[in-house]
Parts: sequence; C-alpha cells; structure tokens
Amino acid sequence: MKIMLCGSMKFVHDMVETKKKLDALGHQAFVPHGSEPHLTDSGFHENLDDDLAFCIENNVMKRNFDLVEESDVILVLNKKRNNVEGYIGVSSLMEMAVAHHLNKKIFLLNDIPDHNQHRWAQEV
Repeated sequence: MKIMLCGSMKFVHDMVETKKKLDALGHQAFVPHGSEPHLTDSGFHENLDDDLAFCIENNVMKRNFDLVEESDVILVLNKKRNNVEGYIGVSSLMEMAVAHHLNKKIFLLNDIPDHNQHRWAQEV
C-alpha cells in the first residue's frame, strides 16, 4: 500500500521513523516533500521567511498534493503541539482536504483537537 505521511515539520524525524517501519512491513511510505531542511535544522520551521522561500522555490505544496494523489491512503501524525492534543496544521489540513476530495482513506494517529481549541476541528 502507498501511504503519504502528513504532519508538522516539527515531527519530521518521527515521520522518517514511521516511514522506515511501514516500508519494513511491505508498504511504500512517503514523507512530505520539503522535509530535507527540517531534518538537518530542527529550527527551520521557526524561520518563516526561509521556509516560505524554500516552499515556493521547490513547489512543495503542489508536489505534496501530487503525493496524496499517488498514495492509496494518508496517515496524519497529529501529535501534541503548542499545547494542543492532536494538532493538525494548515498544510496537513489541506492535504487531508485533497485526500478527501480524491476519495482517499485518511488515518489520524490521534483524535482531532477539541472543537473549542480549534474552530476548524469540527469540519474535520
């Protein structure tokens, strides 16, 4: 099965480990395009100017939407971040929307955030 991994770049190392485990089980897992600088610089996601420039230069959003389309399912590693249990960031939410539009199965590692913490959670 082809599995697109989604989640905050803060958890990019967890995505790489999850990919290794899924691949070992015979699946073909993909980490998001644009993960590379986050693997070598743990603070890259905090530098919004550099992150934005990198994403635009490398067409990261489109390439990740293409990965969603190529995959059979997506797995969102929605871990606790910013004191929010089951955090789902903007990019993951968009990837979930693309997966939903393409009738792909969507799996979440944890429950979605409480709707009182994030208004959009009630739409997920």
